[in-house]
Amino acid sequence: MHDRLGFSVRIFVPFGEPEGLRVIEKSGWTGQGLVFPRSRLADVRRREDLGRNGVYVLWGPGDSEQLPSVYVGEGDVDARLVQHAKAKDFWTHGVAFTSKDQSLNKAHIQYLEARLVELAAEAKRCELDNASIPQKPALSEADRADAELYLTDMLLCLPVVGVRFFEKPQDPAGKSHEFSLTGKGVRARGYEGANDFVVRAGSQAVKEEVASLRPSLSELRKALLARNILKETSTAYQFDQDYGFPSPSTAASILLGRPANGRLEWKDAEGRSLKEIQEAVVEAR
Repeated sequence: MHDRLGFSVRIFVPFGEPEGLRVIEKSGWTGQGLVFPRSRLADVRRREDLGRNGVYVLWGPGDSEQLPSVYVGEGDVDARLVQHAKAKDFWTHGVAFTSKDQSLNKAHIQYLEARLVELAAEAKRCELDNASIPQKPALSEADRADAELYLTDMLLCLPVVGVRFFEKPQDPAGKSHEFSLTGKGVRARGYEGANDFVVRAGSQAVKEEVASLRPSLSELRKALLARNILKETSTAYQFDQDYGFPSPSTAASILLGRPANGRLEWKDAEGRSLKEIQEAVVEAR
């Protein structure tokens, strides 16, 4: 059973290209999002709604090739995107959020920018291109509540189009099946999230890697260390926060420093592998 209420999101593709411009609207929300590839910026600029003030996110491959680079900005979206098209080379995609009823003022937008940068820095799912974390403007209690409500809806829409830079794993509070992994003197705990496999804070990872570990996974380990998601102890590396990986096998390989089938390596308290549990669930239906 899920505690969250359901909601509907409408995605409109005005130019008929599924990977081109997409307009996002959510039920009961005055906001609107425009998601687009950089290659279609000229087409996107034809829209009147891009001329509104709003908050936007740009992303593309990062220096580490494991974590994307992300820039968060605010202001006259059209004018700012033109500036970034000339000055910033890294980005390949963008999303801009405005308000259909012009209910967002300058302070609201600056607040949203600061909160998105703050969330991205905490989640550590990307390399922030912002030179500094902007300060939140002083808002009245009512205005701050309005901005946070807008932000909540924005964060519900972003994963629908594959943007997850601002998400930290949500602790299921005992509602998800817990798994553990042991090997080479380390021990880890984790669970299956809706979109990733989450390794819990305090889990250990080996220091040594085998030569057969894929270079991309070796680079990911280095990126996690560089961002202090993994911290070195006397005998192992240790996760400083809950962190999600795209698959249980990626998580297991990072922890063990070798190629690993996560569906076999992760086991519950009764010794059943993730593979066994998944297959039992399928057969029970």
